[in-house]
Amino acid sequence: MDRQMVLSRSSVMGVRGLQGFVGSTCPHICTVVNFKELAEHHRSKYPGCTPTIVVDAMCCLRYWYTPESWICGGQWREYFSALRDFVKTFTAVGIKLIFFFDGMVEQDKRDEWVKRRLKNNREISRIFHYIKSHKEQPGRNMFFIPSGLAVFTRFALKTLGQETLCSLQEADYEVASYGLQHNCLGILGEDTDYLIYDTCPYFSISELCLESLDTVMLCREKLCESLGLRVADLPLLACLLGNDIIPEGMFESFRYKCLSSYTSVKENFDKKGNIILAVSDHISKVLHLYQGERKLEELLPLGPNKALFYKGMASYLLPGQKSPWFFQEVPMCSDPEPRQEVPMCTDPESRQEVPMCSDPEPRQEVPMCTGPESRQEVPTCTGPEPRQEVPTCTGPESRQEVPRQEVPMCTDSEPRQEVPRQEVPMCTGPQSGQEVLIWTDPESRQEILCTGHESKQEVPICTDPISKQEDSMCTHPEINQKLPVATDFEFKLEALMCTNPEIKQEDPTNVGPEIKQQVTMVSDTEILKIARTHHVQAESYLVYNIMSSGEIECSNTLEDELDQALPSQAFIYRPIRQRVYSLLLEDCQDVASTCPAVKEWFVYPGNPLRHPDLVRPLQMTVPGGTPSLKILWLNQEPEMQVRRLDTLLACFNLSSSREELQAVESPFQALCCLLIYLFVQVDTLCLEDLHAFIAQALCLQGKSTSQLVNLQPDYINPRAVQLGSLLVRGLTTLVLVNSACGFPWKMSDFMPWNIFDGKLFHQKYLQSEKGYAVEVLLEQNRSRLTKFHNLKAVVCKACMKENRRITGRAHWGSHHAGRWGRQGSGYHRTGSGYSRSSQGQPWRDQGPGSRQYEHDQWRRY
Repeated sequence: MDRQMVLSRSSVMGVRGLQGFVGSTCPHICTVVNFKELAEHHRSKYPGCTPTIVVDAMCCLRYWYTPESWICGGQWREYFSALRDFVKTFTAVGIKLIFFFDGMVEQDKRDEWVKRRLKNNREISRIFHYIKSHKEQPGRNMFFIPSGLAVFTRFALKTLGQETLCSLQEADYEVASYGLQHNCLGILGEDTDYLIYDTCPYFSISELCLESLDTVMLCREKLCESLGLRVADLPLLACLLGNDIIPEGMFESFRYKCLSSYTSVKENFDKKGNIILAVSDHISKVLHLYQGERKLEELLPLGPNKALFYKGMASYLLPGQKSPWFFQEVPMCSDPEPRQEVPMCTDPESRQEVPMCSDPEPRQEVPMCTGPESRQEVPTCTGPEPRQEVPTCTGPESRQEVPRQEVPMCTDSEPRQEVPRQEVPMCTGPQSGQEVLIWTDPESRQEILCTGHESKQEVPICTDPISKQEDSMCTHPEINQKLPVATDFEFKLEALMCTNPEIKQEDPTNVGPEIKQQVTMVSDTEILKIARTHHVQAESYLVYNIMSSGEIECSNTLEDELDQALPSQAFIYRPIRQRVYSLLLEDCQDVASTCPAVKEWFVYPGNPLRHPDLVRPLQMTVPGGTPSLKILWLNQEPEMQVRRLDTLLACFNLSSSREELQAVESPFQALCCLLIYLFVQVDTLCLEDLHAFIAQALCLQGKSTSQLVNLQPDYINPRAVQLGSLLVRGLTTLVLVNSACGFPWKMSDFMPWNIFDGKLFHQKYLQSEKGYAVEVLLEQNRSRLTKFHNLKAVVCKACMKENRRITGRAHWGSHHAGRWGRQGSGYHRTGSGYSRSSQGQPWRDQGPGSRQYEHDQWRRY
């Protein structure tokens, strides 16, 4: 195995320049290991303990996706088969896998997220240029993962019986915490941040040979030995080099100063390699001299970025860990109790339970507030003792064994760069039992307790990753606590008096990851707890994000920015999302009966992603009235399934087609619902498109994975590429709606490996475009012919109810561009809404975000 290639194929995740440095400059850090041998050694050392690997699933997606074709919308049957083989291989040698997925994008990393999405846009443009020029799929060097891969991989793994968890912050922290707390064999991923965390060993997914179970272990102790550092110095090095939180340019001049004074420059090393050596040399020879005596802001050019820098360092501290680079003047709380979720819209009469996240075993309670006379360091949370450093790393068990204690996976390391005030955690008295956040007003220097509408919205980051999938709640009954919602003046006063007066609020070194109140969009804590549980257990999609932070995102889709005839999926499915917002945020309406806008970070051509689009809920009409979430989610009466289905169809605005859809057999019911919606919304879709969609779904039922592997379309059509991605994005929208409505349909009915195959659809599209008979599309199968006409009739009849007649392309005039591309009939964005325009093409060149969308502007009528 070529160690020089380690990490070379990974995306730019983690510490800037470190992946190349490890692969080329310090190859001895990488050791070839065998998982089967490691598992046997682990079992002999820990009898009765199952060897467990924590998998950062987001890092592994591109390595799991082994099908040759990726351009047509995804080879989902092949992909599912590849995942099954992956799981079976590890299970056969007695290794348990725990999969973690990113459940949200932290605000600290939003800029990096945007940067990557814009870079992806440029890559997609090159892909479509290649397709138009060569009429074939580009090589693997231009590989782009199919839309929805992360969402459907969660459900695929759960279908395969794997423990699958969705994070409440970016997954790397929870992965590292879980690995540390549960004495795991190691972490499998592709992110150099795992070299920085002081956790269990880190293995490379890119170097994994599944047949032999050989891979490369990257040893942080050997990295430290090469750099002359200690493990506790690695977070400092990571922040000085730049990572997903600290912009690379923040310390550029500092790094070059280190390089200019570095006397051991290696001529055979590249520039970045020498910079890493120079910065490490500065840390070990200069900064170490003053450690514990002077603060870092006195030694480094932090300037106005001081708070961000310390938060970047604190983001690497796992529960129970401390940094020697922080002055320990006040109790560090790197492992705070779960933050209280405080609704944005609270009922002043309600005193509801606050959802708590707890460990599987009750922890010893430690007072969280010390008086001004006490200067001792009192940890607010218990955790594993700091481990001793080991100079060399020969395997996962080389670290000194530590008495295990269960520690909560709860932290907050989010910098708030955009807010010109510093956040200082306020210790709470043992009687209040609540967590509060003190803001310091930069003008008056007064402390302000934030608990109401003016508080910032925070995404909850406390999770219990070991909650089992069969648990209905995220807490054990013996440790479920009732906490009052702090809205009264007496509690505010008590909390303010509990503040340690010695805390210097302008000094960010005095805080670890902060204790904050969780401001949520929904006030019903019972419903919020259920949504959170479904989220953590990877059973829903976006529902908890909407209800907690009111902010969601959707990454890139294979869309041709030059094609003016097809709209972006972000706009096509937006009316559905707006109705879902209305359903989920029902109790947030003010006196004017309006709900707060949801922030959408959706990628579409022309969107610079400088700000989110502010999208307001859209009221929907459900026969019999819109049921509450408690009825939809908690009522187990058999007749409630009818109400749930009515609500789902109302989200698609298809209540009038209920009878037709009910007559359709599974799994085609959900597909017909989606096709009806698409053809009503976009009249550039024609009869040939409908034939291709239905024919591929019917033919897929009778094909094996090997048959699909051998299938080869004649050529690649750019419009068919877009349609394939558009349908898959519709399936992810179905997951959202089905989750929000209490699961009226089985999730398996719209998993793509059951109803969609990219190459098969492409083949049917090309045949249909050429005018092939339906019998040819259905491969001369008579039984499919009857089903085909039944499904087509359902879709066409439902569309006619909406005044949408689906016609063949032969009936179009040469000027026909459709509802979405018709000249003079489009909407374009001005001010806070849309206005009529002679420009047309409303979905292109949308301009900056932060516009508000209220009405269902996209209906063709």
